[in-house]
Amino acid sequence: MKPSVEQISNLLALKRHERPEEGYWQDFLCEFHQNQRKQAVKKTGIAQIFTRAGEWLSEMGPSKWAYGAGLAYAAVTVAFFLVPREPATPMTPVTPVNLQVIPAPAPPALEQLNQLDLSPSTQGNIGEQVF
Repeated sequence: MKPSVEQISNLLALKRHERPEEGYWQDFLCEFHQNQRKQAVKKTGIAQIFTRAGEWLSEMGPSKWAYGAGLAYAAVTVAFFLVPREPATPMTPVTPVNLQVIPAPAPPALEQLNQLDLSPSTQGNIGEQVF
């Protein structure tokens, strides 16, 4: 049942003269701040970081995902340019090239012929193709 306009005005007139006791608001503020400090102390360290990250991820909208992706892309790009590369190899002193050609000693033809196996039993078996 809804109260009528007259009932509400009577209630407001009655409450208008009521005042809290002296120091009520000061005590209320002190107690409120103490409770806030207790809650802050409970949520310190790594637990607080995980709690905040969880809250942030749970209320994340599409725009925050876009901002996060942009920040990640920027971080990877900056890291790519700032990470030192392999040190440049020092230039070795230039040495002139010796252009003198020394011919290989030619084996005598007789030794080459002795190395060949020309017996009739091996013909067509080693390295030769018969057509």
